[in-house]
Amino acid sequence: MRLIFPILLCLLPLFASAQEKMALVIGNQAYETLESVQTDSEDARNVAQALTAAGFDTVTLHNSDGTDLRTALDDFAFRSETADFALIYYAGHGADVAGENVFFPVDAKIGSPEDVEKTGVTLGQLQDAVAGARRGRLILLDCCLPLGGMAALEAKASEGESREVFRSDGLAPATPPLGTMVMFASKDGEPILKSAGKHSYFLQALVDNLTTTDLEAALAVKKVIAAVVEASDNMQTPKVYGSFFAHPSFASGGEGGSSDSPTADRRAAWAALEDGQAAKYAEMAEAGDVRAMLASAYVKLAPDDPRYAPEEAADLLQRAAADGSVEAQFELAQLYERGLGVVQDSDRAMELYRAAAEQEYPPALNDLGFLYSQGGLNIGPDQARSLVYFERAAEAGHPHALFRYAALINDGNIKGKGPQDAARYLYRALRLGAQEVYTLLREDPAIFTVETRKALQELLAKHGFYESAIDGDYGDGTMRAIDLAFGLRN
Repeated sequence: MRLIFPILLCLLPLFASAQEKMALVIGNQAYETLESVQTDSEDARNVAQALTAAGFDTVTLHNSDGTDLRTALDDFAFRSETADFALIYYAGHGADVAGENVFFPVDAKIGSPEDVEKTGVTLGQLQDAVAGARRGRLILLDCCLPLGGMAALEAKASEGESREVFRSDGLAPATPPLGTMVMFASKDGEPILKSAGKHSYFLQALVDNLTTTDLEAALAVKKVIAAVVEASDNMQTPKVYGSFFAHPSFASGGEGGSSDSPTADRRAAWAALEDGQAAKYAEMAEAGDVRAMLASAYVKLAPDDPRYAPEEAADLLQRAAADGSVEAQFELAQLYERGLGVVQDSDRAMELYRAAAEQEYPPALNDLGFLYSQGGLNIGPDQARSLVYFERAAEAGHPHALFRYAALINDGNIKGKGPQDAARYLYRALRLGAQEVYTLLREDPAIFTVETRKALQELLAKHGFYESAIDGDYGDGTMRAIDLAFGLRN
């Protein structure tokens, strides 16, 4: 059996418990050249109030122009790097532009394709803004459709004047990255309906259900969908793309943790879920929900839980892996490596590790780095290949790999990389909440060279955390900067 982590790292938690939840709520109503929207600014205000009451640090934008909107997204992307849960709600005009969803500030001018590119904000930009959050990442799109102001562009496209395809009566299907969920207020072609009151069914369902205390976030989303379907008499059904990481996540309540927490932590977290919610996930797993399969598998892999059943867990992971889940592939590889719930099979384990690594899954890249460093699973040590995997794992954001690769650079073992590179990896590890990096920088910074320590001070200063001398001396000012970069506010 290989040594999966160095002893030093085994003594430290992988991640700090991030508790903060952050939200950016956008309501655009008073458009200058497009049709005005009746209640989107008010809808945003109601969502913001509900999120704030649930403990979110909420920033609200009303009738934002392009400059304000982009500035707010950049600021939110930076701040949410240390958040447990990041959420963006957008109400206003949006359209499908050549298969890419675009959303418009109030000063948008869309008389030409160039105007759309200059003034619109894409779904990809919204996804980037939540991408740093450590566990939950949710984007809610409450768009007003159809967008009549794009009729001229649609006509030009149909006449062959433009290669772009403009569509104002619906949004394009989303393909968010792993760990991010995107929710449309309605399926393609369905209207966004309002009740007899002033709110849409979608808005009311969000306010009533999304922030239910201690309800796992994916179940809260399902409650929102069910509430909209019921209230609209089956005339409107919200559409969801993507999913959260395979670790419990809560928009309200719950406990801290991380999207990439160790398997043992995920087992304990899912086993601790309230019985009714665990039963719901078991039902969803039977119905083919991939994340629910993972959740149920983790429960059955918790050794201290009465539901412990590794063979059943392996079967669930087999099904999820067959459906393309990279997380399931990685977990199944570990079972085959250990012979837990399955017959031990080194070749099958290696096949699954490589399959997950080909999809740039950080834990798989990191484990392959250790495998090639130490040898195991029928392969001999290969230090050159090991370094390639560690670098890929570090670039993909795996905290142990970030620390290990920074240490290798610091010690002069990586050709062509120096103190600035080592500092860059250490800084990113801090922003991800890597406990081992934080602890070592606080308690024993001298393990890094003066030049690496100075380069990290420069990065901390660049991002507004540090204002003192760049001297490699880690006194109170540097320690406070490390705290702030790590996400400790007080």
